[in-house]
Amino acid sequence: MPRRDTADRVVAELVGEHGRTYAEEAGIPLKDTPQPLYRLLLMALLLSARIRTSIALETVRALQEAGLRDPRHMAGADWQERVEALGRGGYRRYDERTATQLGDGAELLTERWGGDLRRMRKEAHGDVPELRRLLQEIPGMGPAGADIFLREVQRVWPEVGPYLDAKALSGAERLGLPKDPQRLVRLAGDVEPAVLSAALVRAALDKNVAQEVLEHAA
Repeated sequence: MPRRDTADRVVAELVGEHGRTYAEEAGIPLKDTPQPLYRLLLMALLLSARIRTSIALETVRALQEAGLRDPRHMAGADWQERVEALGRGGYRRYDERTATQLGDGAELLTERWGGDLRRMRKEAHGDVPELRRLLQEIPGMGPAGADIFLREVQRVWPEVGPYLDAKALSGAERLGLPKDPQRLVRLAGDVEPAVLSAALVRAALDKNVAQEVLEHAA
């Protein structure tokens, strides 16, 4: 475990170089309103597959450009439209299965929560494990997708935070930082937990990120 001053430098370097949420990178202006929250859900679902992050984020933008930006439009599109939009984003390996999941998920979200994820939030009554469970009722959303959504949504749903899941904590371990979420948040100072979490995930996913951060913080 590094000394406190060293850990401070590591966190500062990490956030300074990689402190950008995945929603920002995908071009989602995250707000506590139905459409941005739905786009965040799509992003989490796409990112959770075994596919490059850049492709998943480009596909989020492709779905937006195709007009598939809310559950009503997603459910109203035919299967081939969804496949083509996924393909334009480069999401070809899983496009047929994912096109089906997106349609089924949009229908479920509309029927059960009126197309508004804030109603799911309300149903969970501030209980994060319950919210995580409810998210996994959406077709295609497993534990990894639910964690991605929660890491990002804590920016506008503060009761979720600080949400640093196993993936974020593996990034902390790679950087020699404590694996306790509360200690990490204290080290980060005024940095939002969503930003800290995203930066730690980047270190977990790319050993070169971690190596460069450690070299510059030394």
